[in-house]
Amino acid sequence: MATTGTASLTINEMREFASFEPGEQRYIKRSLDIGLGRHDAFKLWARNEGENAAIRRQYVAYQELKTLRDMIPDDGAMHCVEAFIGKLTRVAAFDLSQERITSFSAFRFLYERLIGAEARPWLPSAFCAAAALPQIQPQKRKMLLQSLSEAAATAPGWSNRAPCFYPEFVEEAEAA
Repeated sequence: MATTGTASLTINEMREFASFEPGEQRYIKRSLDIGLGRHDAFKLWARNEGENAAIRRQYVAYQELKTLRDMIPDDGAMHCVEAFIGKLTRVAAFDLSQERITSFSAFRFLYERLIGAEARPWLPSAFCAAAALPQIQPQKRKMLLQSLSEAAATAPGWSNRAPCFYPEFVEEAEAA
């Protein structure tokens, strides 16, 4: 029974990932390679010098991820919120400024894998803060903020179940 439940959750995560735009999918896979140290992103993802530079900047921005994973505030730990949300917003602002993530659902999908399921309750706040920064173009800002559903913004609770599906580079698909 548990195997069936896990398989069903994995399929749901795969469906959600498939609903993202191809550019979002590519960025999420690249980001997971960088943020989780899975592969050499330069060899796998850089098609030109511009992408090499973007990957280099992303490696620098993602240096905060290990710290973020270790400092997720407990429910009642308000004294930890400022440092956590500040760092998370800074990393999120980097990703949103790349203009590859176009919705809260893609952002949440990426960040619950980069940081962990325990970060889910904090993701709407960080997303809103990052999307509202002046570095994000006004039209992009509007689109991002409108992508956060009322249900996600006002959720009474969040699952702490770890993600099952971590998309990876597929040579034939990426070459096309």
